[in-house]
Amino acid sequence: MAEPAAPARGLDPLGFIEREGSHARVPRVFRPVVAAARDRLLEVFGARLDSAYLYGSVPRGTARVGRSDLDLVAVLREEPTDADRDTARALGEAVDQEFPEIDGVGTLLFSRARVLSEQERYDIGWFVACQCTPLLGADLAEFLPRYRPDSLLARETNGDLARLLPRWRERIAAAGGTEEALRPLVRFMSRHLVRTGFTLVMPRWHGWTSDLREMAEVFAGYYPERGEQLRRAAETGYEPVGDRAVLRSYVDDLGPWLADEYARVHGVKSPRPPGWD
Repeated sequence: MAEPAAPARGLDPLGFIEREGSHARVPRVFRPVVAAARDRLLEVFGARLDSAYLYGSVPRGTARVGRSDLDLVAVLREEPTDADRDTARALGEAVDQEFPEIDGVGTLLFSRARVLSEQERYDIGWFVACQCTPLLGADLAEFLPRYRPDSLLARETNGDLARLLPRWRERIAAAGGTEEALRPLVRFMSRHLVRTGFTLVMPRWHGWTSDLREMAEVFAGYYPERGEQLRRAAETGYEPVGDRAVLRSYVDDLGPWLADEYARVHGVKSPRPPGWD
């Protein structure tokens, strides 16, 4: 009797990370939102727009009506300016107000040169090639390599946590004391730490997933003494609470430990040119 096939774990038969998401997986209820965002990206950036992408739960087909946000990437023909970021923010606010099906719109802005640069090949390049679904323009994944879940990818995607923690402390100190003000920070930092914990062990697990709960369980298999912390972070990544104590635990305990262990196992992310942070 033949042995059962090993689980794919997000990899193709050759062991490369498969691209997540597709337009076919976008739930019908979110398709008008996606169409509106696509049209407005083209309207506000015009010929300066090289390409645009969806990522996150909407193209993966796991978005929840009224709870999930819409995640976009706009790649410009030149480096984005502060005015471009203001434009993207205003676009997101307008789409969010028009469509109650979503809870917020976030747009990442990059230049084509940065996405295809040697420095970003295993970070933003990997993100576009494996995590993003083409929405407008040519697909830059055609100019990028295939990716395996190895230590190089782990280091270049999340090997900068130690550098980020001081900024996180500043954001926590500057945040208002209301639950509404703290909840977005809890969601952002929870998700970031879960993904960092997962990529710490990703090469040993030899696979890829974007499900926060699965990420936490995979991590717990290798670091059981920290597993419950990451499981709780996964839950607050999906259902954030406006609790400053949660944030303090991230920057005073889990985050520093994770940064040190990451540097020990994979090393530190290579430096980027000024302005690319």
